[in-house]
Amino acid sequence: MTDYIQFIEVAQKAADVARTTLNSHRDHYLYGNFDFETKEDTSPVTEIDRKVERQIREVIQEMLPNHGILGEEYGADSKDEEFVWVVDPIDGTKQFITGIPVYGTLIALCHHGVPVLGVIDIPAVQERWLGVKGQQTTLNGRPVFTRSCKELSESLMSSSNTEPVLPEHRRGYEKMIESTKWRVYGAACYAYACLASGKLDVSIDSGGMREVDYCALVPVIEGAGGVITDWAGEPLTIHSGRTVVAAGDADLHAQALAILAQHQ
Repeated sequence: MTDYIQFIEVAQKAADVARTTLNSHRDHYLYGNFDFETKEDTSPVTEIDRKVERQIREVIQEMLPNHGILGEEYGADSKDEEFVWVVDPIDGTKQFITGIPVYGTLIALCHHGVPVLGVIDIPAVQERWLGVKGQQTTLNGRPVFTRSCKELSESLMSSSNTEPVLPEHRRGYEKMIESTKWRVYGAACYAYACLASGKLDVSIDSGGMREVDYCALVPVIEGAGGVITDWAGEPLTIHSGRTVVAAGDADLHAQALAILAQHQ
């Protein structure tokens, strides 16, 4: 059995480099021009997105040259390797360019396509979640745990963005809004990290999710005691689709899946 702990140093070093770069440019995006481009998928991208991904790739390629890399901005390099790193340099680029400090860097390691290590780093507030298969998830080195909420009617739900929800998922999404007690929106990966720390109960997204968005979330949430799958209840891998549902409690996750299934 592979000891995934051996790869923590690489993930931490890559996250350190990303945090340093992002924080060094934070003032520019608070007080300067909001320079960005619009990609073919209509999402924004800055030169900082690209710079951070290049830096992360350099760390991985130097320390683990036989591993593959799949990134948000530069695509796949040896995607079919046994080990593939999945990178989103800035998850929440819209938040970054508007100065809202909930954006983060996502770094995951997949083994045969399955996420086994994940980092969620929120540079502006210097918070870092680390999840490794078989290990307890930590926040800045301290163990964190999801909370047990057994009823959707008492739960706090998050969703990154209502706009990209696929038409076939819209009714289920709306039903989840109706079925939960409170909702928060727009926190990107930060919301899933907060779920791992017991601050949120359930998080759902549809349409806008890719492997670069969810792979790092899997080890973090599972290692904190939570459950995360696609909307059909299938495990998330590097090959999964565009839906994510996570919950801090297995019963709550099952309730969410039932609602989503009933209204597709």
